[in-house]
Amino acid sequence: MIDINLIRTNPELVKENIKKKFQDHKLPLVDKALELDAKRRALIAEGDALRSARNTLSKKVGEYMKAGNREEAEKVKAQVKADAERLVAIEKENEEVDVALKKTMMTIPNIIADDVPLGKDDSENVELKRFGEAVVPDFEIPYHLDILEKLDGIDVDSARRTSGQGFYYLTGDVARLHSAVLAYARDFMIDKGFTYVIPPFMIHGDVVSGVMSFDEMENMMYKIEGEDLYLIGTSEHSMIGRYMGQIIDGKKLPLALTSYSPCFRKEKGAHGIEERGIYRIHQFEKQEMIVVCKPEDSDAWYEKLWSYTVELFRSMDIPVRQLGCCSGDLADLKYKSCDVEAWSPRQKKYFEVGSCSNLTDAQARRLSIRYKDDDGKTKLAHTLNNTVVAPPRMLIAFMENHLQADGSVTIPEVLQPYMGGKKVIKTV
Repeated sequence: MIDINLIRTNPELVKENIKKKFQDHKLPLVDKALELDAKRRALIAEGDALRSARNTLSKKVGEYMKAGNREEAEKVKAQVKADAERLVAIEKENEEVDVALKKTMMTIPNIIADDVPLGKDDSENVELKRFGEAVVPDFEIPYHLDILEKLDGIDVDSARRTSGQGFYYLTGDVARLHSAVLAYARDFMIDKGFTYVIPPFMIHGDVVSGVMSFDEMENMMYKIEGEDLYLIGTSEHSMIGRYMGQIIDGKKLPLALTSYSPCFRKEKGAHGIEERGIYRIHQFEKQEMIVVCKPEDSDAWYEKLWSYTVELFRSMDIPVRQLGCCSGDLADLKYKSCDVEAWSPRQKKYFEVGSCSNLTDAQARRLSIRYKDDDGKTKLAHTLNNTVVAPPRMLIAFMENHLQADGSVTIPEVLQPYMGGKKVIKTV
């Protein structure tokens, strides 16, 4: 959510930003916000004036009664009563205007960074840099599900019977590899100076609306029936919600945190659940990075965060690239975002395995996450998040890039301690 002061002082900038995101249908929201803001301020001013006048009128009642002028006293009493009734009406109307203004403001997208490439959707994202040599072996690489099944590492048929499409059982060495990667990613981030956290896996609705846009919420979140609780789609949700309504000691910033969680997603919309495979599913596990920092530090943290994901994947001998997300591919709260994509030798192209975002103060404003600076002033913090690793997609990249001609899969050196020294997973 952006600052209402920006809309007051530079509405054209806000409208131009909406156009850059190809959301012209939201242009009327700027004028609506200005109208609601003006109405809210007028109601506040009227209420303040009535409260101020109430004391004066009350004194007049006493003066008239002392002077024996009962008729004038009754007139003033009537005015006091009318003003009190108007105050009640003002307070009710102001609450309604506040709700409407907040809803409008939460739908207006965050201002994007100057260097975000302009484009309508993810097809216009821009490759920024490649890391590692993208190799295609001289033997055919099967579909990832076929690789996993030959390793006796996955059972999707049973999962369809117990849970439906978009779920799976991992078994044996593949299940162990899944856990090994998460444990390695955890230790990798701890070695970078991040604090390890396991957060709640359910959150209240006010946290959900604070950390994400309405469209994301509708397409992603599972609600617990009859309760004000949602299953998290990523640990970012509960990690950022942890600081809701808090004033953090500025000396403690930045907060650099790495969190583990299962993730639950509806996956509604254009992509949906795959009929076969584990690229897009309803339930998976993930290691995440979260940073809460001062505004002047968020650009530098953004560069650090995505580079850590690159470093992690390269340590597992998986070629990757950084892809800059264009304006039309940015969720409304994002100031800037990039994807880390892994090389698929089977498809001979890259695919997303992580996403890094700087949200500036958009989440902090919604959730009132502030800090007290050295000068004693209270300011809004900046928040950032990034995927360390999400094993379902990582497993696809891992299997394809480490597959051998005989169907076995080699384990890179960094993971071998987490696999009991095992160096290869063989077919059954």
